[in-house]
Amino acid sequence: HSIIATHKHRDDEDVLPSKNEETLFPTHSEIPDIFFDKVLVDFKLSRSEVIVLMYIYRRVWCRPNLYKKHGISQLLSLTEMVNQLDMKIEEIHQAIRKLENFGFVTTIRVGQYFVRRFFTKELDEFFAQDYDDFEV
Repeated sequence: HSIIATHKHRDDEDVLPSKNEETLFPTHSEIPDIFFDKVLVDFKLSRSEVIVLMYIYRRVWCRPNLYKKHGISQLLSLTEMVNQLDMKIEEIHQAIRKLENFGFVTTIRVGQYFVRRFFTKELDEFFAQDYDDFEV
C-alpha cells in the first residue's frame, strides 16, 4: 500500500467542501483606528475586556442591526456569547462592568447594550458622532 495510491487529484469532487462546512471566505469588520491608536494605549484593557468589547461593538456597528443609528445592540443571548467567546458568564459580566466604568458600553437591559461608535463620549464629540436623539 503506497501513499500515492491514496492520493486524490485536485479535480476530484471529494476535495470540494461539503455544504455543511462553513464558508471558506473570511468576513471583515471595520473597527476605527482610534481603537488601536488611543483606546488600547490609554485604557490598558484586559484580554477579556477587549474580546467582549469587540464582540458587542461588532454586533452594533459591523453587522445588520435595526438600532445602529442609536448605537444599541439587538438583544444578545448571553448563552450564545459564552459559547462563541469561550468564556465563563462571570468573566463576561465582569468585563461588561469594567467597560461600563470606562464609558464604552452601557447596559440597556440584560443582553442589550449601547456602544459608543468612537468608544468614549469625548471621542464621539470630537468626531461629531450623534445617536439620532438617543444618548445615555
